[in-house]
Amino acid sequence: MTPNTVPGSTPSLAHGPLTGMRVLDLATLFAGPLAATMLGDFGAEVIKVEHPAKPDPSRGHGPSKDGIGLWWKLLGRNKRVMTLDLSKRGGQATLLRLARTADVIVENFRPGTLEKWDLGWEELSTANPRLVLARVTGFGQFGPYAHRPGFGTLAEAMSGFAAITGEPDAPPVLPPFGLADSIAGLATAYAVLAALTARDRTGEGQVIDMALIEPILTVLGPQPLWYDQLGHVQPRTGNRSANNAPRNTYRTSDGSWVAVSTSAQSVAERLMDLVGRPELAGEPWFATGAGRAGHADVLDEAVGTWIARHTRTEVLEAFDKAEAAVAPVSDVRDVMTDPQYAALDSVTTVDDPELGPLRMQNVLFRLSATPGAIRWAGRPHGADTDAVLGELGLSGAEIHTLRSEGAL
Repeated sequence: MTPNTVPGSTPSLAHGPLTGMRVLDLATLFAGPLAATMLGDFGAEVIKVEHPAKPDPSRGHGPSKDGIGLWWKLLGRNKRVMTLDLSKRGGQATLLRLARTADVIVENFRPGTLEKWDLGWEELSTANPRLVLARVTGFGQFGPYAHRPGFGTLAEAMSGFAAITGEPDAPPVLPPFGLADSIAGLATAYAVLAALTARDRTGEGQVIDMALIEPILTVLGPQPLWYDQLGHVQPRTGNRSANNAPRNTYRTSDGSWVAVSTSAQSVAERLMDLVGRPELAGEPWFATGAGRAGHADVLDEAVGTWIARHTRTEVLEAFDKAEAAVAPVSDVRDVMTDPQYAALDSVTTVDDPELGPLRMQNVLFRLSATPGAIRWAGRPHGADTDAVLGELGLSGAEIHTLRSEGAL
């Protein structure tokens, strides 16, 4: 999708499904801002509000180029950016003025922080009864852990994810990226749309209480149900599955890796034909996924031996011909050249005035009639402050006063 130019005074995505929605993004690192990004990708006008002296830390996370953080270019895309110190009276009054024009506010301060600034739900909903306030925290707005600082790593540990990840005789494994934050970002965007749909019926906004520890617990599947009914605790099994086999990663003759899945019985049978071990498909235990999982050593040996004799290209071609399920274990270099990703434009190019052409992930999904788009990448800190406040009706003198007071 071709991005538009750098934003003017009133940027919009004319045919986006969320065109006309205004979102104030007060959040940092990473779930709340990601939710706002996803809303902006499909037409919402997102105004990123950052502290004048302490911008969103994502601007400095990870590698940078020419002193400009690259993660921010992704997370800050399609957002207008302004500064506001919410601990100061002028900043608080200005936020309430902004809230009157907004549909959604996304924040991730510790519970009680907005209230301390006289910007809690009571004040915000009084200013705008139709407002939806999405509150994203580590542990939710109440309960014994609500006051604790919360990060995705803690959610990945507490949810049960780390406990089932890794080899059986090795330590639990944490993901090397923001998994819990990303899942919570998706969930928050979904929650916002659900709350806005309810508002269409009732005319009233509401509060969304999103805890990082909950969405990742949901995507882990039926573990609580298994434990409740059977006392079953899912163990670490490495790349294997307790529900089917063969399911693993295997090394090819040219040193590459491929991943194989046989969740369907017919695929497992075709795979045994492909690797020259059709007799295994005739074994009584082969008829169920659990039975195959119980004989994973035998099946891994059969599949792994065959794959080890062939190059990655040969393996992928043979699996495709046999209608067996396989995928290369790709790193980002492979992703950038993969023909399927290229066909989908999953990694697209965005023209950025600071760094030139940037390649980044495209919008999350394709809509046939009202597609989303990346209009611009993350903008410099405070770049749109004066424009946003001017549109709000503040005079140059009022903006100057706020800046001299340290509120901007």
